[in-house]
Amino acid sequence: MVVLAEMGDKTQLLAMAFAVRFPAGSVMLGVFIATLLNHALAVALGTYLGTSFNMDIIQAVAAGSFILFGLWTLRGDTLSGEEKRKVFLGPVITVAIAFFIAEMGDKTQLATVALAARYNSPLETLLGTTTGMVIADALGVYIGVVAGKRIPERFVKWISAMIFIIFGFAGLYSSLLHRFISLPWMVGFAGLSLLLIWIALKVKER
Repeated sequence: MVVLAEMGDKTQLLAMAFAVRFPAGSVMLGVFIATLLNHALAVALGTYLGTSFNMDIIQAVAAGSFILFGLWTLRGDTLSGEEKRKVFLGPVITVAIAFFIAEMGDKTQLATVALAARYNSPLETLLGTTTGMVIADALGVYIGVVAGKRIPERFVKWISAMIFIIFGFAGLYSSLLHRFISLPWMVGFAGLSLLLIWIALKVKER
């Protein structure tokens, strides 16, 4: 069930984006750590608290982090081989934090909460949902690696950043801003923001 729920989900797309920027092994390790911790929390919530936990604030924080990750991706940086070896844990921790936050309030986490609440088998639920997430995101990592080899780096960087930023704005609207502004206004604001980011980067490149 979790594998099917994860197909085309934002975290699978994030796996693709991170696989373009970081080594596949680092991405998968970060995904595994984040998924294990996140779903352990979900199982605990399902077992002890039921499904009434309000996730709006956490979803808003997650959405804000997506926008920051998108801007960071556009900024770009390069490391030598020696520097990459020295900061191996950097990509792992970055991916783990991003995925942990991204999964807060996501449908796969809520599915895990529901499964844990329905079945009195917390360990089996945790193992099953974590395995499903890792399988689905491994597919995303594979696609990201292939895309990174066949598509120009500049184009891939922009696509990756747009995935982060668009999901960020969408998350902010669905979790918080829908109470204050209408969807057309939010779409217009997001589009204007992306345009300003593009102009700023073009000016910086000159």
